[in-house]
Amino acid sequence: MSSPRPIFPGQTYLITRSCTQRQFLLRPDRMTNRIFLYCLADAAQRYGIRVLAWVMMSNHYHAVVDDPEGRLPAFLEHFHKFTAKALNARWGRWENFWSSEPTCVVRLVTPEDVFDKVVYVLANPVAADIVDRVADWPGASALPHLDGKPLSVPRAPVFFRKNGPMPATAGLSIVGPDGVDRNAWVTRVREALSSRERAVRERRLQNGIRVVGRKAVRRLSPFGRPSTSTPRRNLRPCIACKDPNRRKTELLALQAFRQQHARARALLTAGDRTVRFPLGSYRWRMFVSAPVATEPALSVA
Repeated sequence: MSSPRPIFPGQTYLITRSCTQRQFLLRPDRMTNRIFLYCLADAAQRYGIRVLAWVMMSNHYHAVVDDPEGRLPAFLEHFHKFTAKALNARWGRWENFWSSEPTCVVRLVTPEDVFDKVVYVLANPVAADIVDRVADWPGASALPHLDGKPLSVPRAPVFFRKNGPMPATAGLSIVGPDGVDRNAWVTRVREALSSRERAVRERRLQNGIRVVGRKAVRRLSPFGRPSTSTPRRNLRPCIACKDPNRRKTELLALQAFRQQHARARALLTAGDRTVRFPLGSYRWRMFVSAPVATEPALSVA
């Protein structure tokens, strides 16, 4: 069982999830892009999630999302479930679509941390030496929608019933961080992406590395996988914060939350129905109706 994490309204997260066995089940083409975007948009609408950036790679995806109402787990469950069902139906498969490893959820503490991860997400195809420019990536990406123009995605004809309960279209708009001028934010992101492209291009030239190219990506079998191995048992961070003092405070708050959560869980298991779980205990608040404290273990503001 993974360690508990506090879910507070108004937090921003970097989300990463990989396909099972690292298979290219998200290999980009028109239909896969449509399914991914439709499921993302529908889940975001249902649970009040604000999306700042996303990129769908061939065997994983990244997204930066803002969670105003503290409903991130429900959003992820809905998004992952319907993406898996629809793409399994498309590829004619039945087993688990996503990796058995838990979804990587990293809370972004400061506005600068949010900016860094938005650039990281959008530049992922370039950093992986797949394409030369971010705009060349054929998969679903937030880059063409940074201007904030609403994106309307029609329901895919795969898996979803024509007269079923899912909406005929799902709308999605890219947002910027609260309190930041939208035009200035977009300009800064684009400049950072151009700088990242130049740096990666210089590295490739120095090391004789060639890009894979979008045509080669489209020719991939969805059941293939990378020939290279992937690191295992690495650390899975829960927060990202470049400010060392703030990071220390946040880690102490997370440690205090987990300690109080463990004590409350042990008492509840022993039969104490009056125990109060620490603020941010999503599962107990939503599904068990156990009492939850009104103050956090340590301030996360």
